[in-house]
Formats: sequence, C-alpha cells, structure tokens
Amino acid sequence: MSMRYTGPNADYPVYCCRSDRDQQGSAMCQEVRALAVDALVERIVLDALVPDQIEIALAAAGQLEQESRQLERQWALRVERARYEAERARRQYDAVEPENRLVARSLERAWEERLRVAEAVEQEHARWRGQEPLLIGPAECAGLQALGENLPRIWNAATTSAADRKRILRFVIREVVLDQKRTRGQVWLKIVWQTGATSEHHVQRRVQTYRDYIDIDRLRQRIVELNAEHKMDAEIAAILNQEGFVAARGCAFKGENVWLLRTRWGIPTVKINGVDKNPMPWPDGSFSIQGAAAELGVTPQTVFDYLARELLAGRQLAKGQPWQIELSDDQIRQLRNRVRRTKRSKKEAS
Repeated sequence: MSMRYTGPNADYPVYCCRSDRDQQGSAMCQEVRALAVDALVERIVLDALVPDQIEIALAAAGQLEQESRQLERQWALRVERARYEAERARRQYDAVEPENRLVARSLERAWEERLRVAEAVEQEHARWRGQEPLLIGPAECAGLQALGENLPRIWNAATTSAADRKRILRFVIREVVLDQKRTRGQVWLKIVWQTGATSEHHVQRRVQTYRDYIDIDRLRQRIVELNAEHKMDAEIAAILNQEGFVAARGCAFKGENVWLLRTRWGIPTVKINGVDKNPMPWPDGSFSIQGAAAELGVTPQTVFDYLARELLAGRQLAKGQPWQIELSDDQIRQLRNRVRRTKRSKKEAS
C-alpha cells in the first residue's frame, strides 16, 4: 500500500492499494485511514518492548537459536553427504578405462546426477537459512534490553522525529499487512516481526452507517440494558464510551447518537410512568412538578427553584426522570403563606 493525504487541508493520511486501478483501470482496491492503524501498531510495539516482555522474547529467541543450530548441523551433514556422493561418482568415472566407453558413459551420467542432487541440496539449505528467524547475539540482547528500559521516554520525547520512530519500528517489524474487507467494520492487521514471528490484530474501522458497524448486536443489547436501568441518553453515551464502544464515524458517543439509535430500533425511554404524561400525584402519594405547582399555587419553574434551594425535598430515579416530590400538609401551608407574603410585598412595593 502507498500513502496519500485527504481532507480540506490534506492532513489526513490514508493507506491505499492502487493495483486494480493501475493495472485494470477499475476502482481503487482498498483505502484504510492511517491514524487508527498507526496508533494500534505503536501501542503494540511499546507493549512488546517493555523490559518484562523483552526478557520473555529473548528467552524464546535463545530456544529458537538452539533449535536452529541443531537443524544447521543436520543440514551440514546432508550437504556433506551429497558432496561426498558426487565426489565418489567422479572418482569412479576417472578410474574407468577410456576404452570401456559404455561403462564410462554410465558412470558419467551417475556423476552428473550426483552433482545435480548436491546442487539441489545446497539450494534448499540456502532457502532454509533465508527463512530462519533472525539470530540475536549478546550485543543485540544488550541493545534490546536497554531499548526496553528507555523506549517510552525516547518515543515520546519532543526531540524524537517521525523518521526516528520509523527507524525504531523497522528495528522490530519487518512488515504490516492490512485488509479491511476481511471482517465487517474492522481493519485486519498482520504484523510480521523481524524475528519471523507473526501476530494478528483488529482495529475498528470508521464506517458511514451502523449497517457496517462491527458489533451492532452487542451495541444494541447494551443500550437496551442501560435504558432498562432508567439511564438517560447522555448517561448511556458516557457508559458506552467508558466500556470502549465507538460511534460509527469513529467518534465518542453522545446523547444524540443514543437517541437516534433508540428511535431507529424502537426502544422507548423507560420511565416510572412509561410514555404517559406525568400525573399530578403519583400512586405513592408524592407529587410531580405539575402537581406540586398546582398544590402550592405557583409555576413549575418556582417548584424547580424550591428544589434547588432545598425548600422542597424530591427524588429522581435517574437524571432526566420525573420528579417525585414529598409534600406534607404543614409544608403546603407554610409554602402557601410564603407565596402570599411574597405577592403582598411585591404589591406594596409597586
């Protein structure tokens, strides 16, 4: 994949595969937004190069090196045997009398066959050595351990340039393979490390609609659960963000996103009175905002003011849910008198 930049100011990097367009004149094969991929690879590398992980990796590399040496000895014996057979066939050919042409031609063919076998074994050996994991010597081990201790500080230093970070990545990573068509709503990554090991990862892809969302069923179920717990849309959005959910376009959830999804999926807000209007008094004897206002002879806004000033006591199951206000006969009488005094004072002042 190559890199291109999009956006109004050409400051959004995108990895793109142009092979189909360049070779066949068709649409571009794939485009993957680079920032999320780069952030994931950066996190994986920093996690992999902490001192504890380096110790584990070096121990594994030591075991691989031991196994590699054993295989190298086996290959050496195989190559030596093939060369010996070719040399033996040559000596047999050289020893035959020139007059015995039939035997000479037969021995010559046998010699050529042994030479071809020896050459094939040597080529197989060379291919095997090219595919073997990188062997790490004492100097490299010490360098890796020092890197693990200092890498986070070096990586985040203001003096470390993008080119420096790329060199660090190339030190441990051979290549990264991307594919955003393999799994709906995801970019699949395969990291090929310099040791020859590979690891697979996924990053959620920014999608235009929730039809392509990676885990739409789990998202819907979570919204249903939180809604049933009397959480309001903004609260649900905050919880979804805490739990690692990301909205379709790659941004954080907001109350508007949750409201839109609830409306689309037909999930009504769960309130203590369902979808009905608030009654004046609730079944338990408490009052709604409207009921308290009527009982006291004030506006609903005045009731909110009394609640804020703690002149009234009320409760909500959750923020945004209807108020349930406790009003005793004494409170009603006292607050009515307060309202009358306030009105009289205003009238006298005018």
